[in-house]
Amino acid sequence: MNKTLIVIVVIFLLQSPALAQSEELPKFEVAGEFTTIEREEFFSRRTEQGFGGRFTYNLNKTFALEGAGYFFPKECFQCRNAGNITEVFAGVKVGKRFEKWGVFAKARPGVVSFNHGTFDSVPPFTFPLIPAQFESNRLTTFAMDVGGVVEFYPSKRIVTRFDFGDTIMHFKRRNLNLILFDPATNALTPATIPVPARTSHNFQLMTSVGFRF
Repeated sequence: MNKTLIVIVVIFLLQSPALAQSEELPKFEVAGEFTTIEREEFFSRRTEQGFGGRFTYNLNKTFALEGAGYFFPKECFQCRNAGNITEVFAGVKVGKRFEKWGVFAKARPGVVSFNHGTFDSVPPFTFPLIPAQFESNRLTTFAMDVGGVVEFYPSKRIVTRFDFGDTIMHFKRRNLNLILFDPATNALTPATIPVPARTSHNFQLMTSVGFRF
């Protein structure tokens, strides 16, 4: 009887590390993502669609480090910052993981870039022989992706994920170069107008299917 009990205990001890190893959380995740963002027009908002990818490193079942990048290909010229949008983020994900699903909070600082973000007048100005000329420039600014994450695990290697939250964009103070028509001299003259710093809040959704290894 004692020998039988000893054999059972030994078998259990030998199997425990194997069971623990089989249930160990995979450290790495890669995923393709689809995303939408609420974007600022001058007097309203519009929804833009984009795509991207994400890499996640799971420190443990609670904490993870991750980086992601997104591209919105449609160019908007009636938006407050014109052109298409590129986003890059890197930060942390913290939460609770269960057997088949998990819920997390995320905070990922990064940058957002508009390929036609600013428009400025270009000298020289002579009127009426040469009309006003303008050039567009890329605008890249600080952004913060904060929100919630819900994950589902169909298998050990597959993860489906839904992100929702606020993409906070901070625009620094800058000078806007314009040209003004002076009726007294019948000529165009350059002018510089200060644009104050501002912060915008933009609702963003992301859905993805990833592979864990």
